[in-house]
Amino acid sequence: MRRRSLLLAVPAGLLTLAGCGDDKSDKVKPGASPSGSASAPAADVKIVSGPVPDITAGTKFGEKPTVAKGSGNPSSDLAVKTVIQGTGAVVASGDYLQANYLGQIWSTAKVFDNSYDRGAPAVFPIGVGQVIPGWDKALVGKKVGDRVELAIPPALGYGAQGNSQAGIKGTDTLVFVVDVVNTFGAKSSAQGKAVPQSDAALPKVGTNTDGQAPSIDVPKGAAPAKLVSDYVIEGTGPAVKAADNLLVQYKGVLWDGGKEFDSTYSRSQLASFSLQQVIKGWQQGLVGKKTGSRVLLVVPPDLGYGNKAQSGIPANSTLVFAVDILAVV
Repeated sequence: MRRRSLLLAVPAGLLTLAGCGDDKSDKVKPGASPSGSASAPAADVKIVSGPVPDITAGTKFGEKPTVAKGSGNPSSDLAVKTVIQGTGAVVASGDYLQANYLGQIWSTAKVFDNSYDRGAPAVFPIGVGQVIPGWDKALVGKKVGDRVELAIPPALGYGAQGNSQAGIKGTDTLVFVVDVVNTFGAKSSAQGKAVPQSDAALPKVGTNTDGQAPSIDVPKGAAPAKLVSDYVIEGTGPAVKAADNLLVQYKGVLWDGGKEFDSTYSRSQLASFSLQQVIKGWQQGLVGKKTGSRVLLVVPPDLGYGNKAQSGIPANSTLVFAVDILAVV
């Protein structure tokens, strides 16, 4: 079992504003105050290029860094230094940022949290007030592949209240090293190898990876009585576990007539949820599938909504989904 972050255990932890988003799990990411609300930074936050402490070991992207104790008095401004320049996509406000990070206190070099020891990067919304203001201000506009070092003054971190469980006082400047692993937005798609779709009795799903909604062509004839879960595009990431929280793009249509009833593409907004809180067809059909994949799900009524009609879904409907598993969050 993956060990949870120290700061994931803080009430409302390091991330979410109460009631924000659709992830109902207790997993939270770097950023929110223990009161459950991240204070909004002033619009005119000044960002300077230093000073930040030296990284003395683990200097490559993806390596757990060792960071020296801060010397002298830290800047009262947000200090940001790009230690390694990436060449990937630019992080936009509202994206889900995937990053490895280490955080420590300027004056003592005490490490209070890091994702490297957990063996998986964190995934969290950026630029929209769900992480501490210093992260929102510093990381929007960075590129995938960047290693960024931040020195965050208290006003852009946990404020005057600090975070006692993490050992952070209200006067502490925080130092973070952040490796920007990936960024996911409304135009993100699965990225992998297309898998032949040879069964004429099953729907055919488009294999485009341009961020547009894939086509779903439902054949004429009776729907299968059992769940279908097939790769359309096979990714290379870790297999999904039953307890995971996922970040996905998806499109759903009815078997009868092929009418679309739901789509993240139509909303221009990714979905993030606990796999334990969705219909059984998703729970059973996505477990074991690789992150980064596009999956065809054909969900019979007993694993969907049964004999209860939903908005746009008649009772006893077989549902067809194309699901892009972007990340575990």
